[in-house]
Amino acid sequence: MKIRVASSLALALCLLAPSGALAQDGACPPAPDHSAALTELIRAAQAAEDEPAGRQLSNEMWALWSDAPDAYAQELLDEGMSRRNIYDYDGAMKAFEALVAYCPDYAEGYNQRAFIHFLREDFSAALPDLDRAIALSPRHVAAITGRALTLSALERKAEAVLDLRKALAMNPWLGERHLLPVLEAAEQEL
Repeated sequence: MKIRVASSLALALCLLAPSGALAQDGACPPAPDHSAALTELIRAAQAAEDEPAGRQLSNEMWALWSDAPDAYAQELLDEGMSRRNIYDYDGAMKAFEALVAYCPDYAEGYNQRAFIHFLREDFSAALPDLDRAIALSPRHVAAITGRALTLSALERKAEAVLDLRKALAMNPWLGERHLLPVLEAAEQEL
């Protein structure tokens, strides 16, 4: 309960700060460098023999991407994800916008904000956030997959196929792997 109250308090302070100023003093530190661990997880996912093993590795990748640069950024990320999980998309968006404003070089802030846009079916707004997340973290398999789904929703099937193939090359156990034949068939119809 204390964590939830602290998290809600952090979000409230951020949202109530005048003219969008952040409640947090100082600049966001760089995101943790998990590149070596991610490389190992991608290799392990490519070699995994079954779906349960692949799913576990996907979860471990998520743990890396959701490791925010500092405690304040982590509170904003956790608050946004908690609000999203209870379908409070407005509250989630506020938390993710605060996170992006505080940590403009942290990929997961953009990825999560894009997910809220996607859930709201505002696919055109999701795409730039996904592009930024991928620019910051080129092997962010989830953001690449999200981009593929967003492109598909925008009827850009050929681009969606390319992105989904790229994501599956890194992690062949993604749940979205079953969409590839559907997207390829749609691409051939074009």
